[in-house]
Amino acid sequence: MKATIIECPFGILAFDEKNNLVEKSLFPKSPKEAAEKLNSLKRGKSTDELQVLVENLKNRGYESFVVESETLAKILKEEYEVKVEITKPAPSGEYLRQKLEEIALNLKFFETPEQLKAWIHSVTVELTKLKVREAVEKRDLLIIQAIQTIDDIDKTTNLFMGRIREWYGLHFPELNRLVEKHETYARIILEIGERENFSVEKLAELGAPEKKAEKIIEAAETSMGATFRREDLENLRAICKTTLELYERRRELEKYVEESMDEVAPNVKALVGALLGARLIALAGSLENLAKMPASTIQVLGAEKALFRALRTGSKPPKHGVIFQHTYLREARRWQRGKIARALAGKLAIAARTDAYSGKYIGDELKASLEKRIEEIKEKYSEPPQKTYRPSKPKKKKKRRKKHGRS
Repeated sequence: MKATIIECPFGILAFDEKNNLVEKSLFPKSPKEAAEKLNSLKRGKSTDELQVLVENLKNRGYESFVVESETLAKILKEEYEVKVEITKPAPSGEYLRQKLEEIALNLKFFETPEQLKAWIHSVTVELTKLKVREAVEKRDLLIIQAIQTIDDIDKTTNLFMGRIREWYGLHFPELNRLVEKHETYARIILEIGERENFSVEKLAELGAPEKKAEKIIEAAETSMGATFRREDLENLRAICKTTLELYERRRELEKYVEESMDEVAPNVKALVGALLGARLIALAGSLENLAKMPASTIQVLGAEKALFRALRTGSKPPKHGVIFQHTYLREARRWQRGKIARALAGKLAIAARTDAYSGKYIGDELKASLEKRIEEIKEKYSEPPQKTYRPSKPKKKKKRRKKHGRS
């Protein structure tokens, strides 16, 4: 025998082929609990009500089941090992939706139609709350916030270091060209301070090579900078301390992104690294959005302005977006980059879909396949393509409109 299983706001119902109600399993009389049960079914998890319903139907001789939901069909096949058909919409489902009020009152779950309407409203609100909570709890959204914070820290530290170099340059202008790394420059000011305190030993403790330290000492002895008062240097040191704390916070966030990407998108991380992978997810809006994108869109993510300008003006479209940060592209020859970007974007599309929907780890296989393809591109296109001469078309002269004066 065959039965149709349909979930509704107050329970799970089963109908025979003539749309007669043959079995029921009702939810608790709490909108929150009912919403949780319905949400579990939509996420592919069985409930006590479904288990009781299926067992009762099997005991009554029902062997085949019809459902409208692919998720419900998957639960029945995997957990209860029964024959399932998917029909959208099922005749019994249409019947239930038309007679919902009548069936609910006959089952004595509600006493009046007004109670049914209030119940459906309450369950819908609770379901919405659950969906919002689940969306916020997704780990990829946390990764997006972390990578955007890293970008904000980079902007802030660059802004601060520009000010610090200009400020300390009044006292020791020669140090600006001798120390290129921002963090080292700020640490020298914080730890040593005035140029009179510079020594080879102190600079060596901060990681400066001996030859570089000697040049800094020589420049400090002959510097043309002004003398700072104590309060001048203390205020500058306070800014340096804040900047160094931002650098440390950035390193901690990088570590956090590394660990989170292992959990959320290990295949994407295996291909392009944690930071670039997180940046791609941020540009897409979520891992699921990235997984839905074709490879051609992933290829130019981050270069939207250039792409739309090319569409508007007819100029050459960009060959790559933010994926240019990867060493595969940065170290490639100019004429090879477009083909490598296409190959990388194709593998990224596969990796994102696997992370979003499967969870299986295939990162090593994807990376080996990509590296093989890149070697083929470099070997086949080792020389730049010859430019073909195309005679330029003469520009058409615009016809000037005659201005008619007032008569």
